[in-house]
Amino acid sequence: MSRLLTAWQHAPTHKRVWALAAPMILSNLSVPLVALVDSAVIGHLPHAHQLASVAVGGSLYSLLVWVMGFLRMGTTGFAAQAAGRQDGGALRQVLLQGLLLALGFALLLSLFAMPLKGYALQLMQPSAKLDALTQAYFHTRLFGLPAALASMALIGWFLGTQNARAPLAILLTTNLINVALDLWFVIGLEWGVAGAARASVIAEWSGVLVGLALTRGALLRYAGRLDRQTLRLWASWRPLMSVNRDIFLRSLALQLVFFLVTVQGTRLGDATVAANALLLNGLMLTAHALDGLAHAVEALSGHAIGAQSRTELRRILTVAGGWSLLASLAFGLFFLLGGELFVSLQTDIPSVRETAAVYLPYLAALPLVAVWSYLLDGLFIGATRAREMRNAMLLAVLISLPLGWLLRGMGNHGLWLAFLAFMLLRGVCLGSIARRLQRQGQWFASTHAAAAVTAAPQQP
Repeated sequence: MSRLLTAWQHAPTHKRVWALAAPMILSNLSVPLVALVDSAVIGHLPHAHQLASVAVGGSLYSLLVWVMGFLRMGTTGFAAQAAGRQDGGALRQVLLQGLLLALGFALLLSLFAMPLKGYALQLMQPSAKLDALTQAYFHTRLFGLPAALASMALIGWFLGTQNARAPLAILLTTNLINVALDLWFVIGLEWGVAGAARASVIAEWSGVLVGLALTRGALLRYAGRLDRQTLRLWASWRPLMSVNRDIFLRSLALQLVFFLVTVQGTRLGDATVAANALLLNGLMLTAHALDGLAHAVEALSGHAIGAQSRTELRRILTVAGGWSLLASLAFGLFFLLGGELFVSLQTDIPSVRETAAVYLPYLAALPLVAVWSYLLDGLFIGATRAREMRNAMLLAVLISLPLGWLLRGMGNHGLWLAFLAFMLLRGVCLGSIARRLQRQGQWFASTHAAAAVTAAPQQP
């Protein structure tokens, strides 16, 4: 206990954590705020199926983007450890590999998106009006997919170099342009749901262009050069692909849970799926804010591991964990006391507002339950221990699915209880694995990042 107190009292660590966390919280909050603006703008149109179409179409598009989360997470871990070693050549290699993977996966996903969308809508069994608007929204959003994936790789790389201002610039550019165009296209030009989709596409391409422009200045701080010959060798890609594979499977399992929540909600009626979407916007708001602290853990823990500093790692986890707990308590109180106002700001459809109010206590409990999984994810990402993170996620899903099936008779209450249990199990499983690695002294063992360096060909 005294070691934790000493770590908490280390003022420079608080400054380092917040130097990264504060800009990332601001930038992360802008992401769900865009969803809130979409919901607020579309939610004030006259029909519930218009709001539901943005919710369902946005969920389908998010499924494609978020399963590619390894483009950010894997890049952060490798870049952080390279920065800890002051290896400018490795940093350049990670950046280019991340961008190439983003382009390749965007093309691949575009080929499979249409049939997957069709199967997903069949499972949801939406109304005819909801189906038509959802398809139109989704088809338009696909044009922004390459930019969205490239931005993820860029943000991950910048975080790894402990540069939080560049991700802030990327996300703020993307989201402010989205908000402005959303209001113009939907309200000014009266393009409806299609206008919201077009605004998002233009904004995503604007953000990635800003990110690419900022890489030049960031690279000047790390001496080194890119070894183009190394990029032609599978050995230089294997560590990154191995980590990305495991993070992909972890992200796929996570998105499966969110998808099942959406599917079950659609079977309970348009008002219920719309209400759940508004409440999940609240979850995204808290998740993105708390992820700001998790992102700081990713970059700083990766740097500490690269530098082989156990003391630094302990301080980072203690400080970030303490602030994460305080922030989750604040969010819980906010939704408990001001949840109805939060819902009313997003829609004035009476049926949706009344339905959402019933389930607000679940939303208030979520930050306290989920915060530990966010924080521990940051540690595993910084350590490039994606396999263990994958295993924890799969175990949580396997336990939660039977529970969700057993609670299905409770309707939407059962759905939210199963979701809360899943988020709790994520943290418990990650914590158990982290404890085991600590006892075995494995956090500073040979990492994927180190393996990537040894894979490079020797210069004569």
